[in-house]
Amino acid sequence: MSFIVSKQLSIFTDIINNKKSIMKSFSEKANLIFNKATADYHLTDSVDTPIINPFEEGTIDSFLYQKNWIDVVQWHLEDIIRDPNIDPVEALKIKRTIDKSNQVRTDLVEQIDSYFLYLYKDVEPKETATINTESPAWALDRLSILVIKIYHMNEEATRKDADKEHLESCQLKLNVLLEQNKDLSIAIDELLEEIEQGNKFMKVYKQMKMYNDPALNPVLYAKK
Repeated sequence: MSFIVSKQLSIFTDIINNKKSIMKSFSEKANLIFNKATADYHLTDSVDTPIINPFEEGTIDSFLYQKNWIDVVQWHLEDIIRDPNIDPVEALKIKRTIDKSNQVRTDLVEQIDSYFLYLYKDVEPKETATINTESPAWALDRLSILVIKIYHMNEEATRKDADKEHLESCQLKLNVLLEQNKDLSIAIDELLEEIEQGNKFMKVYKQMKMYNDPALNPVLYAKK
């Protein structure tokens, strides 16, 4: 957890002292922050808009806001690159920006997991404790992307220039996404509660991405 400086340790300690009140509705906190970041991005709706994080540096709120901002920028980069008339040179530039964004996103998810590891460091897992299929931070990663998907599906479901069939189809999809958000939020809160009670334990693996590593990608190291 090399990213945790003394300031962050102090913040984390304060959070632990108030853990129960915060953890009771962590998914609610995450949804609020993700929705804020998504809405803030769409004030300019430009992938070049610099992030202005409203939360104190080093806090979990700050990490969550940054996480969603990265996701929403990447969402729009993925839209742009699918323009059939895009200049190939520009498309390659965007593709490399997406690759870099993916690495930053992965690093940030690992930071968020480090937060939870620190938060529950004194919890002794029970002998019957089991591991979850994914860590809390990777579940939050899915929640962040889901919030963005809901935002854009709502746009499609309320478009003024779309026909009735399109609007009804998108509304049905939006209803499913909203239900999915509810279910995933409950699952995240239940996972955190199970970890806190020692019924689940965290085991975090670093994402060993190979395509960005010049020592592991044969296309890159062959050039040498």
